[in-house]
Amino acid sequence: MKILLAAINAKYIHSNLAIYSLKVYADAYLEKALDYVSQQDMEINLAEYTINQPFSHILTDIYKRSPDILCFSCYIWSMEYIEALVRELAKLLPSMSIWLGGPEVSYDAAKVLARLPQVKGVMKGEGEETFLQLCRIYGGQFHIHGLRELEGITYRDADGEIYDNPWRQAIELSELPFVYQHVEEFQNRIIYYESSRGCPFSCSYCLSSIDKRLRFRDLELVKKELQFFIDSKVLQVKFVDRTFNCKHEHATAIWRYIAEHDRGITNFHFEVAADLLNDEELKLLEGMRPGLVQLEIGVQSTNPDTIREIRRTMDFDRVRNAVSRIKRKGNIHQHLDLIAGLPFEDINSFARSFDDVYNLKPEQLQLGFLKVLKGSYMEEQKENYGLAYLSRPAYEVLFTRWLSYQDVIRLKGIEEMVEIYYNSRQFTHTLEELEKKYPSPFIMYDKLYEFYDEHDYGGLLHKRSTRYEILLEYIGEAYPKEREYFRELLTYDYYLRENAKTRPKFAGEYRIAKEEVRTFYDREERERNYLPAYGAYDRNQMRKMTHLEYFVQLGKCVLFDYKERDALSQDARTCEVEL
Repeated sequence: MKILLAAINAKYIHSNLAIYSLKVYADAYLEKALDYVSQQDMEINLAEYTINQPFSHILTDIYKRSPDILCFSCYIWSMEYIEALVRELAKLLPSMSIWLGGPEVSYDAAKVLARLPQVKGVMKGEGEETFLQLCRIYGGQFHIHGLRELEGITYRDADGEIYDNPWRQAIELSELPFVYQHVEEFQNRIIYYESSRGCPFSCSYCLSSIDKRLRFRDLELVKKELQFFIDSKVLQVKFVDRTFNCKHEHATAIWRYIAEHDRGITNFHFEVAADLLNDEELKLLEGMRPGLVQLEIGVQSTNPDTIREIRRTMDFDRVRNAVSRIKRKGNIHQHLDLIAGLPFEDINSFARSFDDVYNLKPEQLQLGFLKVLKGSYMEEQKENYGLAYLSRPAYEVLFTRWLSYQDVIRLKGIEEMVEIYYNSRQFTHTLEELEKKYPSPFIMYDKLYEFYDEHDYGGLLHKRSTRYEILLEYIGEAYPKEREYFRELLTYDYYLRENAKTRPKFAGEYRIAKEEVRTFYDREERERNYLPAYGAYDRNQMRKMTHLEYFVQLGKCVLFDYKERDALSQDARTCEVEL
């Protein structure tokens, strides 16, 4: 009996925690049931693909594997791809049983089966125990009619009739075996890890709020597993806990452990509620190595009416204080989220939310758009909200009673500008000065989007230097008298990140004579006034590893040191020098 657990990820660097968890759970507990299932007769394999792979390659690979049972893990980004695969695989392997699982099929399982007659059944919600019992049924412990008694599934019987069985009770997290024993298989990929399941909040747009039974993995197990990641020199571990700091003792124990056992390599990502962070937690975070931790904080909106309507609990003043305190320390990357399309939020309200969050200066600001998920309270209220959304994944908002489709288009353009110019962290000094020209950050990005739209620059994959040229072109039209000043700021930002061997066109003429450059590095080789960390390098090597730039408008000569970069921003160290 060959079973294949398959997932189609959005990118290669991603991995699908669900299928690994199902496999290790089934492997562990099937070993205890050898009187029912022989390990030689039950072979469970994994297959991960990406949505960027050619359809025919995935189809061919699964056909060559020819499993008896194929189980797909289904998410918004992969569902259309999986449906297409299911239809073709059923033709090629008609005797294969196809099962689906995951959030994209759990909450309308009967409709999924009606739409896809090729599918035998859907595993609803948490799948570890359900998958284990399926293995035992197909392995011969029970007659296939055992499906009728199996909780957590919706399935089609031999006559084509669909049965919707009750949902399964959630399992205890400490019963799950550790997924990453063979961590070498995840090289150059993100490690996803969970220390809790469930969510204490009831946000109307989110499926996590459906599972109200908060469960935490035993802390001693968690510490042991975190030490494994640290010892294995994993680059990043991304916790998938929905609100990591909802239990103070749990969060502080984990943060204290990784701080005390840090080896300077592994980064840990957490999704937190910033307004729940207390003084003890903030002090812990402030004491961490730069780059050890990054935080994702879902603000979504700062409109009190919107927050109340979406059943969200958030004190934005506390969020502001916590984010600002962490920002001042400068050791933690903060990623703040907004959602456009929520009830009671029109374009003006969203602009205020945007400005409120932008003014906190997070390292990343994600302007997302409401996704109306099956089974969510938001979906139930769609008529009341005048909410229209895409019929296909990702079910993204088209318009609401408060926000027109034209507004959505406008916000999409602003989102693109924020991604290019703010989230890239490549224009920080230029943007800080440019913001002073506008009543608000939202208006600045709105004007920049208008410029992109008028010149047909939007939606194109411009190379990095072209983004600088376009921004300079915009500034030249809007503020022609200050063009040269901003050109120097753009040049400063450019060299802050990149030790470019070819001078970009927008930077203009290089203003330091060759003899001055040579004299500077000759002197630096002897005296090490500005580059003390370059003791092992001669003047030619130092010249290749650094950059000198004279800024007329700024009135200074700056040395960019690419050997000593900021641990958080990766900006080069800079210092003013005398030539």
